[in-house]
Order: sequence, then C-alpha cells, then structure tokens
Amino acid sequence: MGLLDGKVAFVTGAARGQGRTHAVRMAAEGADIVAVDVVAPVAADNGYPAAVPEDLDETARLVEEQDRRIVARVADVRDSAALDAALDEAASELGARLDIVVANAGVSNWNRFWEISDEQWQTVVDVNLTGVWRTMKAAAPRMIAAGNGGSIVVTSSVAGLKSLPAQAHYAASKHGVVGLTKTAAIELAEFDIRVNSIHPWAVRTEMGRDRSFEPQIEAHPQYARSFASLLPERAAHTDDITNAVMWLVSDLGRTVTGAQIPADLGATTL
Repeated sequence: MGLLDGKVAFVTGAARGQGRTHAVRMAAEGADIVAVDVVAPVAADNGYPAAVPEDLDETARLVEEQDRRIVARVADVRDSAALDAALDEAASELGARLDIVVANAGVSNWNRFWEISDEQWQTVVDVNLTGVWRTMKAAAPRMIAAGNGGSIVVTSSVAGLKSLPAQAHYAASKHGVVGLTKTAAIELAEFDIRVNSIHPWAVRTEMGRDRSFEPQIEAHPQYARSFASLLPERAAHTDDITNAVMWLVSDLGRTVTGAQIPADLGATTL
C-alpha cells in the first residue's frame, strides 16, 4: 500500500528537476499523474538551459515504470486555457477526481532592481506568481467538485521568506505566492483542501547550477552574506525537497495548512 493509492496529482514544471522527482515519487506511492511543462525557453535573461520535449517524455516514462498512468502535456502556466485543457483531458483518461496539486513551475534570473528590464520583471512575476494562481484557479474547482479534499503545495523559495540581492523580481514573486498560499488555505479549508508552501534553498537542478549570478557577487561582494546557509552541504538534492512535498500531500501532514515549510539547509536562519 502506498501513501497516495488511488489519488491523482497535478504537477507543473514536471519535465525535469524537482517537478520530475515529485511526479515519480508520487507515482511510486500510488498516484496517477497529470504533468505539464512548457518545455521551451520563456525568459531570455535566464542563465540556464530550458527543458525540452524529450525531458517531459522521460518523466512520463519514469512514471509509467512505477506502473501508474500519466497524462503529460505541453502547457505554459501563463496560459489558463492550456491548463484547463490538460486537466480536462486528464479527467477523461484518469477519472474526475483531483487530489493533489504541486505548483512547481518557475524561472530565476538576476539583476539589481533598477537594472531589471520591464520584460525581465514581467516574465518572472507572470511565471512564478501569476502562473501559480492560474494553476490553482484551474485545479481548485475540480478538487472541490470531486469532494475528496486534498492538498496543494506551492514551490516558493528561501527568497519567499527573506530578501535576496539582485533578485527583487524573484523575491517579490516568491513572497507573493506566500500570501496567495495563506489566502487559499483559508478559502479552501471548508472543502478539506490544505494549502502550503515549501521554501528550498539551492537545489541540484539546472536552475540551481546557474552561475550567471557570479558577476553580481564579484561586483558587489557585500551581497555574498545573503547567500549563506547553516549546514555544510551547499545544495539539496531534488529528493530532499520531494520528502517535504510527500509529507504535505499525504495524510502524514493532514493537520498542516497555511504553513511555510523551509527545506533550506538553515538559510532562513541567517
């Protein structure tokens, strides 16, 4: 018996990294998966490569290896119609229930706030904040209609709990999803749907390996103090973040809602 037997989970940004690990682990625990990813460049200022369609295909293969069903579709979280279409298709293939949402899709890049272009700002906020709202907006009515309760987990960041230099747009978006999470937790509580946010530090993904921030640190060495953590390990593995997600989406975390869970190597303590 798995922790999530018979449940359906919707994961955004599922082609690789944290999203893939979340999807595969939930499948291993018995859930069928709805996986979406844009699998294309969305932010010209990013210092790391975008996912490609083959990445999403690999996620689907790994889920199917767990003997679970998956509906994997290309969709941009900035596009409500695409999210609705993916969930409608999933309902026809997997059934009408939707128990879990992991709003994981996000982008990250760097600049001092007055040097961020209008396009750079808007893209990060549109993906990281408005994309989470669109994801939850698409999913919540389906979860309510299914009548099974459920759990929504939003991927925020250490930058959602403390400010980081050269990332005003990212920090604003990640702080924003905390407010969205708390409001959603209040509004969905009567339907037995819990809503929480997780707050990773550096994670061993393409985004986490981005070195395009280094010129900012070299030019402004005082920024370095903001990027420390307490534990010796400087970056988590995707499985570490998935462990937190599994606690929140399963009955192990059934009393937890409206919470901000740091999985951050102690970074928010400093």
